[in-house]
Amino acid sequence: MISRGPFQPQRFWVDLQVCSSKNPTCCTKKMEDRYQAAAKQDIQQVLQTSSAMLKFLISRNAAAFQETFEMLIKLAENYTSTLFCNTHRNMAVEAATHVQEFFTDIGLFIFGTDISTEEFVNRFFDTLFPVVYSHMINPGLRDVSLEYAECLRMATRDIKPFGNVPKIVARQMGRSLLPSRTFLQALNLGIEVINTTDHLHFSKDCSRALLRMQYCPHCQGLTLSKPCMGYCLNVVRGCLSNMAEVDRHWRGYIQSLEELSSAMHGTYDIEHVLLNFHLLVNDALVQAHINGPELSEQVNKICGPPVRKPTQSPGCSFDQNKDNQGLKMFSRDSEETLANRRKEFIGHLRLYRAFYGVLADQLCANELAAADGLPCWNGEDVVRSYTHRVVGSGIKAQSGNPEVKVKGTDPVISQIIDKLKHIIQLLQGKSFPKYDKWDLQQTGSGGSVDEQISGDCDDEDGCEGSGSGEVKRVLKITDCNFHVMLFLSNLFQDTTEQKYESRLFSIMSCIYVLLVPWVTCSNFID
Repeated sequence: MISRGPFQPQRFWVDLQVCSSKNPTCCTKKMEDRYQAAAKQDIQQVLQTSSAMLKFLISRNAAAFQETFEMLIKLAENYTSTLFCNTHRNMAVEAATHVQEFFTDIGLFIFGTDISTEEFVNRFFDTLFPVVYSHMINPGLRDVSLEYAECLRMATRDIKPFGNVPKIVARQMGRSLLPSRTFLQALNLGIEVINTTDHLHFSKDCSRALLRMQYCPHCQGLTLSKPCMGYCLNVVRGCLSNMAEVDRHWRGYIQSLEELSSAMHGTYDIEHVLLNFHLLVNDALVQAHINGPELSEQVNKICGPPVRKPTQSPGCSFDQNKDNQGLKMFSRDSEETLANRRKEFIGHLRLYRAFYGVLADQLCANELAAADGLPCWNGEDVVRSYTHRVVGSGIKAQSGNPEVKVKGTDPVISQIIDKLKHIIQLLQGKSFPKYDKWDLQQTGSGGSVDEQISGDCDDEDGCEGSGSGEVKRVLKITDCNFHVMLFLSNLFQDTTEQKYESRLFSIMSCIYVLLVPWVTCSNFID
């Protein structure tokens, strides 16, 4: 702020537009103009200081959540690549491109690209089928023509080689990716709201009122006088009346963010869905293998018999330590980074629910106004108390404001309110029904599997390993044996999604655990 030492006004200046007074003054028109600029700069600085912690809170967490989503996508891609590398080596190299494209699409969707989750899920399985057909259903079949591969791709949705798995994946991806995408969009909008209100344009009448409140007493030598509380409230509430209109929508924004965050669990949790995607892919491959003869017959009817040109399939390159340190560190922190960080963030953000509703009052109480009981400036002179009526907050309340004339809503504020309304509708549009947690637990004659992917596995947890950096998978098997194969023929006759999902995951996981040892495979795609 511009500051002057003690002095005594010596003359009257008739050309002052705001700071004119019946008392002598030392201000000139040039000084008044400088004070006018200083008053506007002061209020902008005070506003930015008041919102600095809120802005930092949202921007820091927006960046952290985006980084977490990127790491989750990378980790899930590694899991899927490792599945092919370890259990389906002969098709790993050809599948690598399709896996990479699939997770690229996931990233594009989460970070705002207008693409359909169902579309890129179906595209992944459509392009995967020619690879599966030539390596698993017809082992040794290589170098099929592009025309034949395209025929296989086009036939995928008709013959459904992967059963209901693509449908289940599409449903889970839609449930989990859309809330995460909306969550990120909401955080970025929060930053935009703060940036907008930090640089709000003040009307001419407001600027004159700020000048009169903060610097006109200097013209009378009253450099240490502060405005009366009531006077300050009238001026600042008038100047920030448009900001007060944001209050209701800002509260709704934070409440909607909290509700969405609480609903992001189970099959609505991006971490859960992405890190279990490779298990669904394995289930799809197992089903295609089991139904191989029938699928071959259907393919022959649609596309004709392929020409066999047996060749050697390239294998995978193993490097246990290549990327595992970073993945292990992320896996150990993933629960904290997502669930706990989200909960912690919402807890802090909730403290700012009334930010715009009480902003004017806090500026006067903490920064601008004189303390109660002290002599104060009322816009004309130093007095014991302010005698005019103090108006409330918001545009409607300013009709009786004796210090500032407010004409209507600022178009910039109207625009930001519309954006808040829109994001609230998106956030509230996530009306999640309660689903059972998909934890791969089944009991009954077929056996049970209790499976958990964990990055917190150490010796105290009873897990083997020397801390070499691999991502641990804790598998607890009870009464799971090869007799489960007897149920497979009946299993695939039931195509209802609920029964398929519960029974298939249980039985396929038993087979997967018993027949395929889990070893560490580097991310050979990088």
